[in-house]
Amino acid sequence: MANSGERARGGFGRRLRYEFDKSMAAGPIALIGWLAVISLIVIVLAAAAIALLHIAPEGSDQLSFGEAAWEALMRTLDSGTMGGDTGWSFRIVMLLVTLGGIFVVSALIGVLSTGLEGKLDELRKGRSDVLERDHTIILNWSPSIFDIISELTIANQSRRRPRIVVMADHDKVEMEDEIASKVPNLRNTRVICRSGDPTDLGDLGITSPQTSRSIIVLSPAGADDPDSRVIKTVLALVNDPRRRREKYQIAAEIRDGRNADLARVVGGEELQLVLADELIARIIVHSSRQSGLSAVYSELLDFDGSEIYTAEQKAIEGASFGDALMAYDTCTLIGLTDPSGRVFLNPPMETQIRAGMKAILIAEDDSAIKVTANPLNVDHTAIALYRRQEKAPERTLMLGWNRRGPMIAFELSRYVAPGSVLTIAADTPELQEQVGALMIAGNNLQVEYGIVDTASRAALEGLDVPSYNHVLVLGYSDHLDAQATDTRTLVTLLHLRKIAEAAGSRINVVSEMIDVRNRQLAEVTRADDFVVSNKLVSLMLAQASENENIGAIFADLLDEQGSEIYMRPAETYLELDHPMSFYTVTEACRQRGEVAIGYVKALAANADDPRNMGGVVVNPRKSETITFVAGDRIIVLARD
Repeated sequence: MANSGERARGGFGRRLRYEFDKSMAAGPIALIGWLAVISLIVIVLAAAAIALLHIAPEGSDQLSFGEAAWEALMRTLDSGTMGGDTGWSFRIVMLLVTLGGIFVVSALIGVLSTGLEGKLDELRKGRSDVLERDHTIILNWSPSIFDIISELTIANQSRRRPRIVVMADHDKVEMEDEIASKVPNLRNTRVICRSGDPTDLGDLGITSPQTSRSIIVLSPAGADDPDSRVIKTVLALVNDPRRRREKYQIAAEIRDGRNADLARVVGGEELQLVLADELIARIIVHSSRQSGLSAVYSELLDFDGSEIYTAEQKAIEGASFGDALMAYDTCTLIGLTDPSGRVFLNPPMETQIRAGMKAILIAEDDSAIKVTANPLNVDHTAIALYRRQEKAPERTLMLGWNRRGPMIAFELSRYVAPGSVLTIAADTPELQEQVGALMIAGNNLQVEYGIVDTASRAALEGLDVPSYNHVLVLGYSDHLDAQATDTRTLVTLLHLRKIAEAAGSRINVVSEMIDVRNRQLAEVTRADDFVVSNKLVSLMLAQASENENIGAIFADLLDEQGSEIYMRPAETYLELDHPMSFYTVTEACRQRGEVAIGYVKALAANADDPRNMGGVVVNPRKSETITFVAGDRIIVLARD
């Protein structure tokens, strides 16, 4: 029985210790609570002793329990208070109280300091919830993120309290420092960084996707299989049990086109895909065949200047598409969406605009979208007779090779005339195998290849570069980092410039750059166009986060079966050296079933081209007067 009683007492003691340990493990609040209890016990015991034993300072009346408790409290909080105490009995009691207070206060300071340090560490980890509304979320980390944030800050200027929330598997402070360094002007936008795994449902909840305006999912830099992480993130977003009922607006970057179908199945109608490599390959091909075209795409994709909007326009309902083209002065109508959201760029001119349709327009801002009552001012005498241009065989030289090479070759084969030739010259070990596996559309394009050191002037001269209509310079981005790739590209471009000068001829050169910061350096090479890969992908993702139709619009623009952007000689539409309004240009193109969206002035002086667009003007005012001369071109949206 004695052993049983001892075990019971031992068990009770163990239980008390266990409960005490649990309370201590609860954190700083529990520790502060215990210190408060200890302080209360010390104060109550001291007050009771003074009141019951009739202890008082010399020359003072007897203290009540309440007064004694107050005196004890003051000495607990401030040890210097007892300096004026008199009477040894009172001094001894207050000394004990003061010693207890010193212990309590010092422990409290330590607890508060530790708790504050722990809270700062927690904040540094970026694990607190984001309580924002109508914000843009960017998931994953890649070099594209800086251009995306920069573009979104421009788009956000008209918004009140805009916010961008970034979540990636990176240190929060490092992300904030890098963004501050590379995007110094955030305008009125605030960027909030959080650390976490975007494929994890719990971590995703930190960013408050339920209250977001849009979500951008980047292809994570350095990941072994980036597309799988992007798809898993989209899957987590759309299948979250806590998700909102309304559709998300998600823009996601996919590198390998073979993963696109799976991503679309996962994301459904809520997802706009940006197929990075396919987008770049198509723009490179289009730009190589039409000098200056990359500037047009950049203008439509960035938020600085004119961009594409989709808006309901009651004022043109009931009109035909052709008539509606002339209804706008400061913006350009290029297409329509039906009530289900399907995109139709440059539909037949007789297409009736019905209720529920939305207009697709190019404008500087959505506030500039309005029907104007300006007189059309069309000079029919300035419209030239139709002159059809026949396609001729083309010779194209591709210098360098990367994973986009096969896509570029396939895309080129869809456009060229019979008898065209593509020569591939690169010094990559897998070139022979990959060229042998190329997919070519039809029989119009013949492919040749050779192992050539594209950084060697002698090797390039052996290719007879001036004999080609177009030269494409690709970076070796599969084997080198961004800076090394661009350096190699710059060397090739400088050699091409010297070869052209020695031959006394002009070579049409389009180059792929990886880092936008190297474009200014590359301009000394006098290449016609620089297609900056990461920049274009960033612009597309930023646009897709703001416009749910932009993916379908650009898919149509870059598809051989849809309407595409062409830059055609002005004399095929108009009489040269004849002042006219852009309404006249619009009418000349409308008569051929095309949409005029701008022009290129061949002899544009630097003073007339402040944005360094190479003379490209997109979405001019239709009421302005222009005179076209030989070498000028009209930018049109047309079906070839």
